[in-house]
Amino acid sequence: MLLNCVAYQNGVKLADLAVEEISDYLERKDCFVWVALRDTTDAELETMQKEFGLHDLAVEDARHGHQRPKIEEYGDTLFMVMHVVESDQSELTVGEINIFVERNFILSIRNRTRQGFLGVRERCVREPELLRLGSGFVLYALMDAVVDRYFPVINELESQLEAIEERLFDKNAALANIEQLYELKRKVVVLKHAVLPLMEATGKLHGGRVPPVCATTQDYFRDVYDHLARINSTVDAMRDTITTAILVSQSTVSIEQNEINKRLAAWAGIFAVATAFAGIWGMNFRNMPELSLEYGYPLALSVIIGTCGYLYYRFKKSGWL
Repeated sequence: MLLNCVAYQNGVKLADLAVEEISDYLERKDCFVWVALRDTTDAELETMQKEFGLHDLAVEDARHGHQRPKIEEYGDTLFMVMHVVESDQSELTVGEINIFVERNFILSIRNRTRQGFLGVRERCVREPELLRLGSGFVLYALMDAVVDRYFPVINELESQLEAIEERLFDKNAALANIEQLYELKRKVVVLKHAVLPLMEATGKLHGGRVPPVCATTQDYFRDVYDHLARINSTVDAMRDTITTAILVSQSTVSIEQNEINKRLAAWAGIFAVATAFAGIWGMNFRNMPELSLEYGYPLALSVIIGTCGYLYYRFKKSGWL
């Protein structure tokens, strides 16, 4: 679906264009065309490929989607893939935005995302002195918008982790905590897969040899890189914390099981003593003097109960019961 097709010159909007008019504006000096597509079809991609002269391999990546975040150069054209991570209640959904950018055009294609990037266009229009830098600044603005959307996701994951940590030592909650921690770890890995490759790719856009389209906006891409580095550090810290929390929960399970085993062993010891006494006095040999006593039965019960009571007292005092 075609969302926008606009021509800009010296930071000022010239006109909304039909697709057929794109080629007319590409030849103008200090002019670039910004096209935004959503969930594009093969026919739309073919049309854009003809209008902008896009490389077959880049178009194939955009068509199939599900690419790793990356930046590739095809002649003077830069092709970028970014993951858009959004929180959908208890799940994370991963969309994708593919960007083709050259000196005189920028083409953005977003797939499987609920939130649009209309605010990016409004921001660029409000800053004509920066938009005058050309399509490179638009690329920065799109990247900055994608990266900024990672922060609310991180805040939500951190809140979930803090909630689990508060329940970490609750009785009989260890197994549930481990299950939730593994689910949280899976979400953190999803975010890690979006951030780390993009950070590595962004490093190519500032310092050293940079693509020509980004030559005037290196400082802006350095800012994006710094944000990604901070997010990556936070993600790594969360992964370490989750791993530690899982170990603590597993230790808690072992401790709870040990407590249960101690109680079972204590009761088994008590009943073993009672069973031993009953076994001895239940042999019914003829010359057992206890059998002829008038009060032998209540005396035997008293000995058994007294011995078991003493064992119960000792186990209770030692914390086994």
